[in-house]
Amino acid sequence: MTAHESHERSDSEQVHCDQALAEIFVLLDRECSPERDAELRKHIEDCPPCLEEYGIDEQIKQLLARKCGGDHAPAELKSRLRASIRQTVAHRGGVSVTETELTVEQVSEPRDVP
Repeated sequence: MTAHESHERSDSEQVHCDQALAEIFVLLDRECSPERDAELRKHIEDCPPCLEEYGIDEQIKQLLARKCGGDHAPAELKSRLRASIRQTVAHRGGVSVTETELTVEQVSEPRDVP
């Protein structure tokens, strides 16, 4: 077991590294409850490896925002991404997610008729 894997808070609301890492983008996007935000931030502040990963992911997010020039993703894509992120968080971090949005729409492209 590495020092990173063994780092845990000692109180009753432990946040393990795998949970914190699974929820970094939920935290960066401010999509978690204020209570969960505080728990995750406390763990990240106390865990150098998680803090480093958080910093890297934060920089990637800022770089993407600058390079995309303010373009906004379509609502359907945002919805699908949120659902995928929630599923990943639940799977990797063992966190139960009570709300998930998913819209499926079939789009057909017009055929070129000679």
